[in-house]
Amino acid sequence: MQFSDKRTTTRWVIIVASFIIVSLIMWNTYAFFQIFKNEERVKMELWATSQKTLLTADENTDVDLPFQIISNNTTIPIILTENNKILSEANIDESITKDKEKLASFFEKLKKENAPISIDYAPGKVQKLYYGNSSLLNKLKYYPVALLLIIVLFGTMVYNFYRSTKMATQNKLWAGMAKETAHQIGTPLSSLIGWLEIMKADNVDETTITEIEKDITRLQTITDRFSKIGSEPILEEKDIVEETKQSFDYLKSRFSNQVEFSFSAPKYPIVVSLNPALHSWTVENLMKNAIDAMKGRGKLKITIEDEPYLVKINVKDSGKGIPKNQFKRVFEPGFTTKKRGWGLGLSLTKRIVEEYHKGKIKVLKSEVGKGTTMQVTFKKPIN
Repeated sequence: MQFSDKRTTTRWVIIVASFIIVSLIMWNTYAFFQIFKNEERVKMELWATSQKTLLTADENTDVDLPFQIISNNTTIPIILTENNKILSEANIDESITKDKEKLASFFEKLKKENAPISIDYAPGKVQKLYYGNSSLLNKLKYYPVALLLIIVLFGTMVYNFYRSTKMATQNKLWAGMAKETAHQIGTPLSSLIGWLEIMKADNVDETTITEIEKDITRLQTITDRFSKIGSEPILEEKDIVEETKQSFDYLKSRFSNQVEFSFSAPKYPIVVSLNPALHSWTVENLMKNAIDAMKGRGKLKITIEDEPYLVKINVKDSGKGIPKNQFKRVFEPGFTTKKRGWGLGLSLTKRIVEEYHKGKIKVLKSEVGKGTTMQVTFKKPIN
């Protein structure tokens, strides 16, 4: 059995065991509830017997014990009636007993809680004793709910601790792999730069050399990005319009004419604190994701909006769209709708935007079959 299968089995065992434990606790509590309820029934039957004794007593009858039984009831709310008229009540709040409507409503409630006890004290003379649950019994009734909430809260805390620990371990692993990748790329990259110098000395076509230089610069940028994973990046005051446009132009030149690109932004610089290498990664991830959603054919538009305290970058495509219930899931690690891919692009983008740049990223709007607009928001520095 594989490790993942064992982990899944363990989880199900824990879930089933927890369900059984909670069920047993609730059943046990219900059993206690019924025991206390029966005991209160016995107390009320004794109370009714004492009431009957008092009603039928003569001068030779000892009424001390009946009086004591009746006076000892200080917790169970009762209403005594005869011919559907209330004769007396006990252990009921004065705000209820002084208001006829409230008392009538409370009386209807007592009728539903327990069956009444009849007191036949003379031929044709019958009183009825209606009683409710004591405060202790009412508390016991809600005890399973409180216990269940405590168990759910404890389970949530344990899950969050387990999840955060697991994510921290994964983050360290990914950061280590990223840095190692950057290190490994560095060696052949240095060799390529050397070969480029040789090509220049041999008077190779300048256009070819220029394109190779662009790709080498690109590789250096990628290496720089990976080396920053897991480290606190240095933010610089940069024109976000220019930085975004550079990434846009680079990708535009490398995709087919079947994608209609457009870029709209203010004609003036907008200064934002950002890391150029990571910001270009953000733009490229969003653009590539949009192009994948369009299957390499459609319209892609980037719009930059300048607001008093914020800058918003909207990336709009004419792709397949995202269902509303997946708006948040698309940023989860491993979530992907593509047959190939790790589902890390938008997750990484979210981390770059929100953790490193303290910005926000979201699905602004999307309609299945019509396209999606992703929005990235950055705060402008306060002067």
